[in-house]
Amino acid sequence: MTLNEVSVGSTVTVVKLTGEGAVKRRIMDMGITKGVKVSIRKLAPLGDPIEITVRGYELSLRQADARMIEVK
Repeated sequence: MTLNEVSVGSTVTVVKLTGEGAVKRRIMDMGITKGVKVSIRKLAPLGDPIEITVRGYELSLRQADARMIEVK
């Protein structure tokens, strides 16, 4: 399952990042790494972006980027 498929209010654990190059590096720089817990806080009215809580801070993430994050 990827992060964009998780429902609002759920908490999941990151299993793998599937992006490449600069995109993967940007996601990792935001604190989203393997094993970290991510909570889905809000979803924008049109579905993009999603607001998550990771490592104690809020972060907005595009759907395209959320598709690159595999979770369980």
